[in-house]
Amino acid sequence: MSLVVNILIAVIALLHLYFLYFEMFAWTTKGPKIFRGFPKPLFAQTKAMAANQGLYNGFLAAGLIWTFFIENEAWRLYISIFFLSCIMVAGIYGAFTVSKKIFTIQALPAIIALILLHL
Repeated sequence: MSLVVNILIAVIALLHLYFLYFEMFAWTTKGPKIFRGFPKPLFAQTKAMAANQGLYNGFLAAGLIWTFFIENEAWRLYISIFFLSCIMVAGIYGAFTVSKKIFTIQALPAIIALILLHL
């Protein structure tokens, strides 16, 4: 894989590690500042649900980080495609169900990485 793709995958993995942190540990403190349109009581009520989402984001990050340790180039490509595709689908679903911003923040980088993987 090219250096550009590796950097993009690393950035996406770091982004999902941030999502893990935010959703698991900062949902009730930073959440109301980021999602200003949501009622403040919602954050305490959805803390466990957000933590669950954060855990899933951690798994996605772990999958992308794993690709840097796979020596077989074909398997590295397959695993990269799998986890980037999961992120893309989650981002598209989030854009339809929560906020259009999720497409730009989550799905678009994964789509770009997937396109670059096929060049």
